[in-house]
Amino acid sequence: MAYGISTYAYFWRHSARAPRPMTLTEMLADTAELGGQVFQICDYAPIEAYDRAQLADVRATAHDLGLELELGTRGIRTEHLAKYLDMAGELGVTLVRSMLHVPGHRPDPAEATALLKESVPRYEDAGVTLGLETYEQVATDDLVAVVRGVDSDRLGVVLDPGNSVARLERPADVVTATAAHVVNIHVKDFAFSRRDGWVGFTYAGTPLGEGLLNYDGMIAAVAAARPGRRINQIVEHWLPWQDEGYDVTARLEHQWTQHSINTLLRSE
Repeated sequence: MAYGISTYAYFWRHSARAPRPMTLTEMLADTAELGGQVFQICDYAPIEAYDRAQLADVRATAHDLGLELELGTRGIRTEHLAKYLDMAGELGVTLVRSMLHVPGHRPDPAEATALLKESVPRYEDAGVTLGLETYEQVATDDLVAVVRGVDSDRLGVVLDPGNSVARLERPADVVTATAAHVVNIHVKDFAFSRRDGWVGFTYAGTPLGEGLLNYDGMIAAVAAARPGRRINQIVEHWLPWQDEGYDVTARLEHQWTQHSINTLLRSE
């Protein structure tokens, strides 16, 4: 098991709201400085336009910093997963995270299973694991049914129990349902807070350990269901934009990231 950081932990600092968005190289360097062992390039659209030389530069930078790389995307169309498998080869990546649905393509479990049965054998041959993330657009039971239907050791679940709350699924139930299939874990805490005037709630991120995530319970459940399996834990955030502006938001984002990776490293 290794502990790392995702591009989602740099969400605001590499966004268009930043006066000068962080580069991928800067995110890699920051991850290494904070003590991370893995960097997950997740839903980072610019990388799809990188040529082989640029991908080689990213791989070399990560190697020099002592970082393992992972990739993340969305969608399961055959040609899209093939593209990401090729990128994985160029980057030396052995785990690619995806999601079943993208705009314009929302396969049901039967279609998803059929599509993945086309793609996963290539991942098997390349020694790359494909992980499907838990989230509100797909019922967890359906996601697990797809993984079981494909029946490959190179297809599993990226566990992020906070995502499924919007589907009225309890995080603990998501952990229980997926534990035997988990290949990667996104670590982000979350909480509800009352809106002004007590009119409804806001569901958003919180520093790790201060919200509703039962981190110890999640890790124990996965460890019991996957004994001996190497499963990386990747820091993410749901940090809302701060009214005070970019500087305050960026500072908090850094603090949350530092706190999260420190907490994970201490848990070893």
